[in-house]
Amino acid sequence: MRETDDFYLQHDEPNRGCLLALREIILSQDKEVSNTWKYGMPFFCYKGKMFCYLWVHKKLKQPYLGIVEGKRIDHPNLLIEKRSRMKIMLFNPAEDLPITVIEEILQQALNFYKTGEIKLKG
Repeated sequence: MRETDDFYLQHDEPNRGCLLALREIILSQDKEVSNTWKYGMPFFCYKGKMFCYLWVHKKLKQPYLGIVEGKRIDHPNLLIEKRSRMKIMLFNPAEDLPITVIEEILQQALNFYKTGEIKLKG
């Protein structure tokens, strides 16, 4: 997990703290959620299937949560920008995280896998 640790350490506060808090929120959603390193960024998988990731917006310099199947979720806090499949939720690292909203979106995303709408490997 060295790459993952380096990702968080390379960011200055308050982005670092925001990203670390988001990681904990994501990992606390289900015991089957795991943290991995893919495509040069921290990804989170549910039973081996990628469902979200963390990154910092290039232009806005704000941390965000990317939802792999975001196009399936209709939520006012999710932005599609120029993506076809994924949506993101931007955060102002100087403000408190909207934990309830984050958890609501993460649970919607996880339910696609739990209900079989998105097939899991094996």
